[in-house]
Amino acid sequence: MAKYVFAYHGGGGAPGTPEEVKKVMDAWGAWLGSLGAAVIDAGNPVGKSSTVKKDGSLVEGGGSNPISGYSLIEAASLADAHKKAKGCPILASGGTIEIAEAFDM
Repeated sequence: MAKYVFAYHGGGGAPGTPEEVKKVMDAWGAWLGSLGAAVIDAGNPVGKSSTVKKDGSLVEGGGSNPISGYSLIEAASLADAHKKAKGCPILASGGTIEIAEAFDM
């Protein structure tokens, strides 16, 4: 089985009330739970990103669509990883998922 990085972009932002936080966390827990042993690292949301440019300078911001979180998932193929990603709660909140195979070196 291959490993795939799911890089999350966008989404609805941080939930405001404790009830909204619980609803979001429950949705993520249910989705990750449905993936079972395929979840290598459930990951986490990330803070504001910065970009290191080719000249070595650091620029605030992650470009036009900065990463908002990540997970590491095991899947048989890109098609299998895509199938697993379809139930992710970030999609329901307007976000997207970038999928890339992670290679062992």
